Formats: sequence, C-alpha cells, structure tokens
Amino acid sequence: MKTAAMRFLLVEDNDDLAHSVATRLALDGHAVDRAAGIAEAEDCLAAASYDLILLDIALPDGDGRDFLVAQRRARRDTPIIMMTARAAVSDRVDVLDLGADDYITKPFDFAELEARCRAVLRRRGGALQTVRDYAGVTFNPLTATVSIAGETRELRSRELRLLEILLSAPERIFSKAQLCDRLFSYSEAVSENAIEVYVARLRKKLEGSAARIETLRGVGYRLTGE
Repeated sequence: MKTAAMRFLLVEDNDDLAHSVATRLALDGHAVDRAAGIAEAEDCLAAASYDLILLDIALPDGDGRDFLVAQRRARRDTPIIMMTARAAVSDRVDVLDLGADDYITKPFDFAELEARCRAVLRRRGGALQTVRDYAGVTFNPLTATVSIAGETRELRSRELRLLEILLSAPERIFSKAQLCDRLFSYSEAVSENAIEVYVARLRKKLEGSAARIETLRGVGYRLTGE
C-alpha cells in the first residue's frame, strides 16, 4: 500500500535489525534516523520532528520504557511503537499503560511492522487524516491519493509528503531547510537544491487546479490558491 513519505526515529542498538528496518522503510520512500541509545534519541528529538518513533526496550544506556515515560510527561505526543522480545501479555499491557501507542514482538515480519505503523498513524492522526480539498486539489492521506477535477494523479512518496506538508498550512511559508528536515533523514546526502526538484515535479502534478506553489526567493515556498 502506498503511503506518503514520513520521517521515523528508530531507537535500536542491534545493528543488523536497525539496518534491516531502516532499509525496508527507506524502500517505501520514508526517511529514517537511527539512534543506538537513549542519549542519541534525545539528541535527534532536540534537532528534528518525527512522525513516528520505533523504540526498543533494552538499550545500552537505559530502559526504553523510561524514555517513553519521559516523552509523555513532557507532553510530547509523537506516536511510539515499542519493539520488544518480551511476549508475555503483562509486559505488553505495561508498555501500553505507560503511553505507548502499540507494540510489536521480536522477531517480527516487516509487513506486520508496516501495517502497525499505518494503523497507529491513522488512529493518532485524527482530523489530520481526513480528506483535504484545497483550490481544486483533493488529497486523501489514508489512501495516499490525489485527484484534480476527479482525475487521479500519480505521485511518488516524497511528492505526496511534500504536498501533505504544504496542505497542512496553506499560505504558510516553508523554508528549504524546513522541508529538507521533514523529507530526508540525516544519513541521506542531499542538498537543499533537492527541494527544488521535488517542488518542480509537484507543480506539474498540480496542473489543472487553482493550487500554485509560489517561490519566495531567499525565503522559501508556500501553497496558494490565488
């Protein structure tokens, strides 16, 4: 199932598992930052915003459950899926009671992980997951489809994510740096010029509607319906 590209924080100390999960998510067009422990995860969260956190429990510098509790006490509501080797019902109930949005037991199938990610984002998205209509563009985040005058347009994952970002606040100006932060992970060697490429592609896909992506030189981009 196609989804708009998202940015994940993967907190996992096992190199092999982290590589496998990050590779699988990247194949779907998502950006993934990997932290091997709690300290690295906190550094990532201080520098960027994430759509979802995948969190191991047994980490070299602490317990993932303590990190989870700290996030909730700080009123940070980024969805969190716990990854645990503990299969007992009591263990799973405990992490849910502490504020986790879901859990998955190791070893897991990647198809199940992806499905749980989609389900969590649907539940937590609320109004943000409703169909959006703006200037002749209809975007359904649940099915990751875009239509103009009833005609479906094919968009790639990062094009969908870019449209989703711009639609979240029409007329708001987003700098290249802000868009890079939401579209790419730290490990991806991209320049801000890559944003120009995605904006150009999206502009073509929006032809036939009243929606325009306006360039404000030296400042950034904004979506307008004028």
